[in-house]
Amino acid sequence: MDPCEERVGSELPVSVTMTGMDRERSLHHAPSRLISLCLDANDPRTMGQFWAEALGWELHESDGEVALIPSDGTSFDILFEPTSQIKVGQNNIHLDLTTTSIEDQHDLVHRLIQAGAVEIDIGQRRDEGHVVLADPEGNEFCIISPDNNFLAGCPRLGAINADGTRETGLFWSEVLGWPLIWDQDEETAIRAPDGSGPIIQWSGPPLMTKNGKNRLHLDIAPPAGVDQRDEVDRLTDLGATRIDIGQGDVSSIVMADPDNNEFCVLTPR
Repeated sequence: MDPCEERVGSELPVSVTMTGMDRERSLHHAPSRLISLCLDANDPRTMGQFWAEALGWELHESDGEVALIPSDGTSFDILFEPTSQIKVGQNNIHLDLTTTSIEDQHDLVHRLIQAGAVEIDIGQRRDEGHVVLADPEGNEFCIISPDNNFLAGCPRLGAINADGTRETGLFWSEVLGWPLIWDQDEETAIRAPDGSGPIIQWSGPPLMTKNGKNRLHLDIAPPAGVDQRDEVDRLTDLGATRIDIGQGDVSSIVMADPDNNEFCVLTPR
């Protein structure tokens, strides 16, 4: 199924089945919190300006850091991290933007093309209703049609859409404590328990070829008072692995989820 295609129906939330030490660790403290969605950018300021236009979030620059602060109740920010690496191949994580009417969809597509996006063809069918664009650095994203019921009630940033297995959807449900709102045909989706912000969804196999480090990744942090190393142990029990991407001596710990997607574990907060 096209990852932007609407799901019909749903199933009751489920959890990863755990036993022994991993269950003990999971129940020992509150889950980690999603702090940032990070995008690698060759020009962070230009990318920040583009995505501020796309989402209506506030652009914030401080000490060389470029971030978007949500204005719609979303609980995490978007951080643009500088990189000299040029995008290669199709991203296996992309964003879905919602619209409220056909006019809104057309207007958003027009405004974002004026801001530097281009319309692209990644094999989507003409009858699917969504428009696929690439941002100024080539990152694919979808402008979803207003009749998509699955994303109804989501803000402009409707979904973080990942190429991934059911195992990884279950993993992230446990990591963040977000319930599954979809679990069918190897596709999974989770959302914050209070119903705020976007859905995170995994489209199921077959998976695309991974072209080096992902340009989009998540930063998470354990709650205040929880040792960062204890949280890394919990995540390892759930199926993550520690990795080295050349990060050097930093306070965050870089890990990969069961589908080998990188994420960072920040210090407690």
